Amino acid sequence: MSIDGRPIIELLDTARHDRSGFSCGVEALDRYLQSQAGQDARRRVAAPYVLAEPPSLNVIGFYTLSNTALQAAELPPAFVKKLPRYPVLPATLLGRLAVDAGQLGRGLGTVLLLDALRRCLRSETASLAVVVDAKDDAAISFYERHEFLRLPDQANRLFKPMAEIEKLFATAARETRA
Repeated sequence: MSIDGRPIIELLDTARHDRSGFSCGVEALDRYLQSQAGQDARRRVAAPYVLAEPPSLNVIGFYTLSNTALQAAELPPAFVKKLPRYPVLPATLLGRLAVDAGQLGRGLGTVLLLDALRRCLRSETASLAVVVDAKDDAAISFYERHEFLRLPDQANRLFKPMAEIEKLFATAARETRA
């Protein structure tokens, strides 16, 4: 909970978070948040996190996390040669990420992405990378700006190695202390 009135990011609670006014301009994402996200959370197939504004807790953004796997053959050869010879490798899927259209330009997409990456890094479950399936060129551009790499044979599937995520937060921590 926020004590200073700033937006907070927390697991979706369908009883507390008002999702009714959320509209990112992509019907499938709007519909998912409003009617499917709660079910996915209850069934434990995805963990939906929402960015909500106190005191009403109107949802202004969200993302989902779940476990996935990558075939070693999908990954760039230079990356795979540093790994054990497993045919399937554990990863985390950042399945959806959206910001309300009325909130665009505030950097909230980056805030949500960094929160998701931090949660993935802190997870006690093994994960080699965070994977995203970008919906369009704008989404691909967003993830590439955040140094996600394209999988060689899947134009819309990108990944960010957990080692790079760890470096990102270690660098941020050093800069904060300096």
